[in-house]
Amino acid sequence: MSYYEDHSPGYGARPARARLSTDAPTLDLSGDWRFHLAPTVALAPDGFWSLDFDDSSWDVLPVPSHWPLHRYGIPTYTNIGFPFPLDPPYVPDENPTGDHRLRFHLDESWPGAVLRFEGVDSCARVWLNGHELGVSRGSRLPVEFDAGPWLRAGTNMLAVRVHQWSSGSYLEDQDMWWLPGIFREVSLIARPAGGIEDVFVHADFDAGRGKLRVEALTRDDAVARLSVPSLGIEGVPAGIELVLDQVDPWTAETPRLYDAVLATETERVALRIGFRTVEVSDDLLRVNGTPLRLSGVNRHEHHPDHGRALPPGTAREDLLLMKRHNINAVRTSHYPPHPEFLDLCDELGMWVILECDLETHGFGFSDWQGNPADDPAWTDACLDRIRRTVERDKNHPSIIVWSLGNESGSGRNLDAMAEWTRQRDPGRLIHDEGDHEGRHSDVYSRMYLPHAEVEAIGRSAGRPFILCEYAHAMGNGPGGLAEYQELFDRYPRLQGGFLWEWIDQGLRQGERIAYGGDFGEPYHDGTFVIDGLVFPDRRPSPGLIELKKVIEPVRLSVDGDRLTVTNLYGFRDLSSLRFELELSSDGVPVLSKAIDVPIVEPGETVEVGLPSLPEVDGEGWLTVRALLATDEPWATAGHEIAWTQRQVRKPLQTRVPEPVTFDEFVSIPRVELWRAPTSNDLQAAMTEPGAVPVAEQWREAGLHRLQHRVIETRNGHLRTRVGSAPHPPLLTADYSWASEEFTVRIEPDRPLEIARLGIVLELPSDLDQVEWFGLGPGEAYPDSRTASRIGRYRATVDELQTPYVVPQENGARAGIRWAELTRADGTGLRIEAVDGPELSMTVRRWSTEALAAAKHTDELVPSDRLYLHLDVGHYGLGSASCGPGALPAYRLELAPTVWTMRFRRVAGPSRG
Repeated sequence: MSYYEDHSPGYGARPARARLSTDAPTLDLSGDWRFHLAPTVALAPDGFWSLDFDDSSWDVLPVPSHWPLHRYGIPTYTNIGFPFPLDPPYVPDENPTGDHRLRFHLDESWPGAVLRFEGVDSCARVWLNGHELGVSRGSRLPVEFDAGPWLRAGTNMLAVRVHQWSSGSYLEDQDMWWLPGIFREVSLIARPAGGIEDVFVHADFDAGRGKLRVEALTRDDAVARLSVPSLGIEGVPAGIELVLDQVDPWTAETPRLYDAVLATETERVALRIGFRTVEVSDDLLRVNGTPLRLSGVNRHEHHPDHGRALPPGTAREDLLLMKRHNINAVRTSHYPPHPEFLDLCDELGMWVILECDLETHGFGFSDWQGNPADDPAWTDACLDRIRRTVERDKNHPSIIVWSLGNESGSGRNLDAMAEWTRQRDPGRLIHDEGDHEGRHSDVYSRMYLPHAEVEAIGRSAGRPFILCEYAHAMGNGPGGLAEYQELFDRYPRLQGGFLWEWIDQGLRQGERIAYGGDFGEPYHDGTFVIDGLVFPDRRPSPGLIELKKVIEPVRLSVDGDRLTVTNLYGFRDLSSLRFELELSSDGVPVLSKAIDVPIVEPGETVEVGLPSLPEVDGEGWLTVRALLATDEPWATAGHEIAWTQRQVRKPLQTRVPEPVTFDEFVSIPRVELWRAPTSNDLQAAMTEPGAVPVAEQWREAGLHRLQHRVIETRNGHLRTRVGSAPHPPLLTADYSWASEEFTVRIEPDRPLEIARLGIVLELPSDLDQVEWFGLGPGEAYPDSRTASRIGRYRATVDELQTPYVVPQENGARAGIRWAELTRADGTGLRIEAVDGPELSMTVRRWSTEALAAAKHTDELVPSDRLYLHLDVGHYGLGSASCGPGALPAYRLELAPTVWTMRFRRVAGPSRG
């Protein structure tokens, strides 16, 4: 058996320890390395680790990086199955092997030093100056080797052989791109005599008092002393427990950190200490005695150009976006992230479930036979992974739960990992999503449950419940977030969850974003990697905007002249917020005023009176917002935290001349029952055994190829029969127009679930300026519209499109009172909703058929016309791509329907 196929975690590594901020000399070895890629291990050059090996013909590769993203081989995406035969611990002979060489200079020898790799995927064998240091597996975990005996003054040579596949790959099946390489930093760290080897900070909090003990492992039995100037601690020997009468606790809402230094005579280590206590008490997950509500996301590390080799600043960008969208928790799916991310979670405030680098999902294809989670041959490897996880990150107050891994079945090795973790760090909880019985997990964790089952759990007693994954954010969606949140609000046992997932894991490929199969992988899982709340370039999707509204930490409601304010924070009052109201008439603001709200303590509700409001002529709406009063580290003053709206005056109908005749359109209106399927439409709800994807049902009914037959026409009236081969007709559609008013009457022949109900008509392509009064500014669908508010908005046709990586139905604006499509000179068309169900508008430069046929956004070619959809019904979004479909209330059935619209010319600039 080759060393890279051995069950063990490797050999030669030093014991795992915390990542420390030290003043000891440190050399960053990132940069350009010499690189050679062999398609198999057998073809890799022998002796490349020797000092006199000639690498002058080799290429240059930046480190950190993934070599497939630099045109060496290809990325491969799989969700569950391994991209190689399930034959543990063996891997195919076709095992791409990347050899790396770096020459670096030292002014003088470092007799004590370690060589540290923050992450190498998937197996690394390391030589320094021709001497082998060891072998490591565990891609997202650090490893250190003793380097001191082999370093020398002058030029040194580091050689690293990296295998794409190894026995470790069987433990790393984490629903992401398989991307080999030295993808995190490499450094040389001096270890002085009498220096500090490891530190473990224990900082508890209880009723205003802090308890602090800092363990230190030193070289040569040196004494380490702790200083925390802001707490009056100076030079206290490590290991002594200190009780502090006045400390501020650390929470994700109030992330108070105390700067500290632990020092010996030869080394100083900087620490940031946060006091908090994590426990399960009265069947609830609590921090500092207060039950938590986790409004979280699952975060893979990803960048469209660099994969998991994140550029500097990316982690901060992610956290700022999360904080600004009311997210308070992260599950590090499914491995420890770059340590910078956790430093920022401590600093900015975020509850963290820190996950071990372990997933064996592909063993499901063998009915879990040989699963490493239960096979004694893998015990050392499993224990090594949890040790390296806990030891690296044990000093982060943001981490409240250790997760043993993800989708690895169950077994004795997970039991052993839990036992070791609980002994090593009893101050945190343990999570294992596969442990439904509570064998070792402190929380009950499930994935993608339907709302009804979540409610049943909420009604029952037991461990704290967390949806570790839910509401799959794939494409246009997810729907049903507000209904999940309502359950979290209603039942204390339901302590929130983590949406899947933070970012679309698309990779840039020229002008397009690529997903599984776009690189010619013979086995892949296609678009399933495109399932994030932010697009690959980190622009927020409509799903993230919806989530922000649903999880607002401040709840506002208006009833008459009273405003109710509820503080849903667990640890902070609302003194950092200011409140203001805005009154609008037909979408035009007419009054803005501040509202005096007293300080609202955590969990409390107050009611305040609103100032008297003037009468308005048009449709009146009152909007109340809660804004940051001053700058926070994650947002500036004025950033909106929460809002609510209430209608204060019903609309008046107005009549304006200039009717439009249909012969001025490129086409006459026709009934439309189909939409370009969303990612959720294309999957059967996993919560409904035997279910058929709704898109398949719609296609079977022929909704995508309707044919129309005129059966009657007379002045101002057209009757058609509508159906599709080979079925009998679906409905009769009557179109009537009198002056500028246009009425549609639908009489179905039989009940049928449909994608949409509306009309589509074609317009000249220069009507590309859009203004509307209704819900906005973003798209809205029946089960994903909480974030939309009534207003008056403007956009171009191109700006109305949501550029989902996989083209699909998008861009609908709901609650339309009126809309105008105009040219650059201000002339054009006005549509008004007159009578009937709520009107929704979508306008784009391509047909529904073209949208459905496109696989990437660059395949959407603008036509010479616009396609205007005016709908009175849409099927909900749900999250059937992984989870429940649309709830029954949001499904759309063909039923008798009548609605009236008014079409008018716009002769010049908008009149409102």
